[in-house]
Amino acid sequence: MIDVARILVRSGDGGDGLIHFRREKYVPRGGPAGGDGGHGGDVVLVVKPKVSTLSGFQHRQRFQATSGARGGPNNQTGASAAALELEVPAGTLVRDADSGAIIGDLLRPGDRLEVATGGRGGRGNTRFRSSSRQAPRIAEKGEPGRERQLLLELRLIADVGLVGVPNAGKSTLLSVLSKARPRIANYPFTTLEPNLGVLRRDDAEIVLADIPGLIEGAHQGVGLGHAFLRHVQRTRMLVHLLDGASPDPLADYNQINVELALFDERLAEKPQIVVFNKLDLPEAAQRWPSLEARLREEGVKPMAISALTRMQLRAFVSRLLQVHATLPETPPEAVDAGGLPQELPDFDPGFTIRRSVDGSFVVSGARIERAAAMTYWDHDEAVLRFQHILETLGVSGGLESAGVQAGDTVYIGDYELEWSE
Repeated sequence: MIDVARILVRSGDGGDGLIHFRREKYVPRGGPAGGDGGHGGDVVLVVKPKVSTLSGFQHRQRFQATSGARGGPNNQTGASAAALELEVPAGTLVRDADSGAIIGDLLRPGDRLEVATGGRGGRGNTRFRSSSRQAPRIAEKGEPGRERQLLLELRLIADVGLVGVPNAGKSTLLSVLSKARPRIANYPFTTLEPNLGVLRRDDAEIVLADIPGLIEGAHQGVGLGHAFLRHVQRTRMLVHLLDGASPDPLADYNQINVELALFDERLAEKPQIVVFNKLDLPEAAQRWPSLEARLREEGVKPMAISALTRMQLRAFVSRLLQVHATLPETPPEAVDAGGLPQELPDFDPGFTIRRSVDGSFVVSGARIERAAAMTYWDHDEAVLRFQHILETLGVSGGLESAGVQAGDTVYIGDYELEWSE
């Protein structure tokens, strides 16, 4: 299962506004009639029940929404582009790939998260008509779309998580409790990815997750520790399976609990059923009485089963159903998404000015670069309007303070300008 993906998304550019004038035969001074451009397409993540992994992003990592249409004559607004919807499974955590901050957490079918807003359509010349300017030859280009690197993490949503050391028998137990068919073999790390199964008894339906075996240091990412542990976070309860063939099952039990607590202290608070497996083995049967006594001394009420031969399995299922029935009916817990605002971090209204070694000036800033990209440079009125924006934002004053002179070259975004008083 593919449970991590890194993708680049870009929303659509806004459509350009149009410079147009009415030219009807009997309307000699018709005035401006250029329409606005359409809105660029947004990029939206949508939870679809049919999607269970992030494998759709394995071979394609770049996604771009379409741009809005250009404005038309007679004040016709260009068509807005449809949103680009990317399908993800329930349980997808969305992060900003650069900062690592959480943008959103998609838990249920139908959940939507807008990750890149489409560019605004440019205004047509009708918008710039005023009492002092009856025939404006000015319009705006569409606002550029936003680009964003995202990190998607899938965290399974299950009622019960099966945890334990490698080769404890979790996959075997899952296969006999449900119709799941995980890979099973008698060596460690057979399961390299979580498996899901559904236990159905009477009116109850419980989703089980076979979490791959944890090893010492998993909370620090040893082996595939972090990749495994994050799937445990959303389970409502745990079944802790002990390997009856292990030399020291009690040490294994303590080790797993420590790894869970070190990764997320809330995992230690989840209801847990401790199950000693492989009771069909003679050495395990001999070890069980003393282990049971020691666990009970710690306040634990363990059970013993053999998942392979289904020994004591009915009693285990009965207890599982009983504990599950006492769990509060709470929705899956979302991860705190307060670390990152929805606006793109590079769209700060401020700006910076630096001087290059060749004596030119470079102005950087999301807002001023956006204004430059939306300017029709071949129309004098549009250039004059851009100069007014420079003064309003304080860029002109900043350049003068930095020593700009008439004739100096000023770079703003992708545009090279010659400074004039």
